[in-house]
Amino acid sequence: MASNPGPLTQWPWQRLGNFKYALLVPFVGQSVYKFFRMRNNGEEIDMFNLAIFPIFLLRLLHSQLWISLSRFKTVQSKHLIVDKSLDFSQVDRESNWDDQILLTAFILYTANMVLPGVTFAPWWNTKGFLIIILLHMGPVEFLYYWFHRALHHHFLYSRYHSHHHSSIVTQPITSVIHPFGEEMVYFMLFAIPLLTTAFTGTVNIIGVTLYLLYIDFMNYMGHCNFEVVPQHLFLLFPPLKYLMYTPSFHSLHHTQFRTNYSLFMPFYDYIYGTMDKSSDDLYERCLRGKEGVVPDVIHLSHLTSYQSIYHLSFGFASFASTPFVPFSKLCSWLLWPFTYVLAIIITNFCGSTLTLERNKLEELHMETWLIPRYNFQYMSSVEKDKINDMIDGAITKAESMGVKVISLGLLNQVRIVDGTSLAVAVVLNTVLLNTVPKGTKRVIFRGKFTQMAHQLIFALCQRDFKVLIADENEHEKLMEKIPQEMRNNLTMSYSYSTEVWLVGDGVKDEEQVKAQKGTHFIPFSQFPLKKKRKDCIYHTTPAMLIPKTFENVHTCENWLPRRVMSAWRVAGIVHALEGWDDAHECGNNTTEVDKVWCAALAHGFLPFQNQII
Repeated sequence: MASNPGPLTQWPWQRLGNFKYALLVPFVGQSVYKFFRMRNNGEEIDMFNLAIFPIFLLRLLHSQLWISLSRFKTVQSKHLIVDKSLDFSQVDRESNWDDQILLTAFILYTANMVLPGVTFAPWWNTKGFLIIILLHMGPVEFLYYWFHRALHHHFLYSRYHSHHHSSIVTQPITSVIHPFGEEMVYFMLFAIPLLTTAFTGTVNIIGVTLYLLYIDFMNYMGHCNFEVVPQHLFLLFPPLKYLMYTPSFHSLHHTQFRTNYSLFMPFYDYIYGTMDKSSDDLYERCLRGKEGVVPDVIHLSHLTSYQSIYHLSFGFASFASTPFVPFSKLCSWLLWPFTYVLAIIITNFCGSTLTLERNKLEELHMETWLIPRYNFQYMSSVEKDKINDMIDGAITKAESMGVKVISLGLLNQVRIVDGTSLAVAVVLNTVLLNTVPKGTKRVIFRGKFTQMAHQLIFALCQRDFKVLIADENEHEKLMEKIPQEMRNNLTMSYSYSTEVWLVGDGVKDEEQVKAQKGTHFIPFSQFPLKKKRKDCIYHTTPAMLIPKTFENVHTCENWLPRRVMSAWRVAGIVHALEGWDDAHECGNNTTEVDKVWCAALAHGFLPFQNQII
């Protein structure tokens, strides 16, 4: 919102959420009906009317490609313009980036009905295309410049334009984040060339499409937070600097506010003396880039289900900023062809890790690297060696860079810091002590008996919990390892009546069915238990709240809420903060549970109390 919202701030369909797309259904339905009626009657087909919806879809795809490119390049690039944190508030503020595309579709359908020159428009008209170019370079750019300057007067700025300028770290979609009233003025400006072609009988489908895509392209390119325009373009054609802006040029407008007002052509800033004097210098510095900071911590993660790729930082921004929720069957079916193509590309053409995120906590620099493989591929004998090679390659690369700690998430339990001790500490100190019914001293273990399961069982027995397990072989192994004085706390039992279950991977649906009503299912694995009972309580996987000083956090980690991080990832960060260089944690070599828990709290990580999902 603007700092002092004025009239026509909210978009008409703001309360509808994603249901706003349903508003297009009558227009699309009428368009399809009109096409078949004309075809059956042997009449001329109104191709412009039929092309509006494909244009709408093309613009959505174009926007998403810029979103993905920007997120990917921002985390990879050494050519950042503004090196500041991106947060959830900006992601939420910019979540309605598609409103202006939807509005354009409504306007085009309306124009097709009321303007005679638009109905039955041809595919191409050279004269019309030239009119669009000339009118954009003249009246549109000129009027936009002065309107933009007016928006920076305190009266209009506080009521409208301050909403756009809330984003200092710009992204492509920042360009279209405006209050409704302000966006309507922009539409009137951009309509000048299009209305002129309509009234002169020169409107054409390709010309309109190219103009809309040009506006989108320049808007998105100019709001990237990295420089993309190569310098040799200006060297080959020097006047181009007056006809095309660059991301660094417009970024100065977002940081300095009173300079570089032009739409796409800096020409008017040069004429009226509002050109920021540091524009050229910033452009050259961004192209040169700067040396990247060597991360202190690397966290290795991977894709889970097929649709998890949409939840990555360079996937769908709105999905990435919320906990992972499986798509509905209809949505999964509609996206399946695209999802399948993405899966083929990832598994066949991505042979090394990708950088997903860069974060900072005080002076500690962190990165998350993605192993481009799905979790089901970890179970494949064919893919297993390839995945291990990728993990080893990532570890080798990190060590050569001078990385202090590598933590491993999800199924990447190979070596270095696997976070077992902190995950155990979270289960003990957050869930068992604060969430389940008070006085609970009896728990059942179900699922695979991993190293973490063993350590958790030892810790529970040490704290005088009665631990029930149903695996006879595991019971014998544990009884041999556990100290004599704690053996009474470890019992063989096939009962399902205990109120608290500690569950790992491999718990079967039929086991859940046998649990008593009100049972607490507490996972000690990195994957949550699939909910099968509405009358039982399901907890999240071990996790902690991150400190407020943790920077550049704008995505959710898998199925966890905002600013909540898995214990395994937190463990790697704590190891680096504490400087435990000789405390590699994997296999049987684990850190003391109380020691790592106290260290995490000391560095500002907090217990995640709302553990119920």
